Amino acid sequence: MTPPDRDECIEQAYFFRTFRERLAENVSAQDILSHAHEEILTITRLPYAIQFLATEMKHTGLLGNGFAKLPHYFTPFQTFLVRQTEQEKVRFTIQTALLVLEREAVYKSNNPTPPGLFVFHYEVIARNRLGYDAGLTASGGDPMFDPDWRAFAEFVRKQAGTFEFADLVYLRSALYEMEQKRRDAAYESPVPPLFAEKEGKIAKASRGRDPLFLFAALQRQLAYPEVPRPQAAENLGAQIETLNLKVKELEARLRMLESETRGTFDPTQFKPDGFRDLKDE
Repeated sequence: MTPPDRDECIEQAYFFRTFRERLAENVSAQDILSHAHEEILTITRLPYAIQFLATEMKHTGLLGNGFAKLPHYFTPFQTFLVRQTEQEKVRFTIQTALLVLEREAVYKSNNPTPPGLFVFHYEVIARNRLGYDAGLTASGGDPMFDPDWRAFAEFVRKQAGTFEFADLVYLRSALYEMEQKRRDAAYESPVPPLFAEKEGKIAKASRGRDPLFLFAALQRQLAYPEVPRPQAAENLGAQIETLNLKVKELEARLRMLESETRGTFDPTQFKPDGFRDLKDE
């Protein structure tokens, strides 16, 4: 599998965005896939992939199966994300997956780098608790990664939870190699550096801190793609309290209208809980 060209990435980003937006409008996934290929440029292979996904949805009802059966087009990480949305025990929605896929496609369409893509994948896995074993294995299968990057992805998979991610980035950076050569001119790194000097400086400054700070710094300083944050759980108690207050306000307004109709309106009688006393302002 070869990395998709810029045209493919742009059309993928459009497809994932419109898919997500139409799901939000309560259009069924099957209906979306049945017509989405008509909007995509035919100079790409994406229309054929969408038609295949639509057929697979009709037969199995699972979008992940369609992705998995097109390994020459969709990357292992794309398939991994979609399949995670279909796992009962994983709280990862299709809307979030499509947003991640959209941002990945946008990044790949605009001078992507292996370090930026790998950090993006790692943060997606970490933020959404998708599992390092399967997630990093899928990440390493991206065609943008050469054998050195695939070996690094496998190493990080084995060391996840043992070493800080900032340490792993720093130790495989050009900065670390430069510092070692200053101490010993004959130093030869057993593995090639994968991150540049700038990434090494940011990682070194982030050691011992929350890894989310490292991700945010890389996004600010080096334009790494930003990972969507999981939606916070809704506070049902606060929502119910707000609704109760609004009901009380509506009841007060109704009583006020009834009093005005009867000609017995007295403003001092209409101060339910939650209403501010304007005289006290």
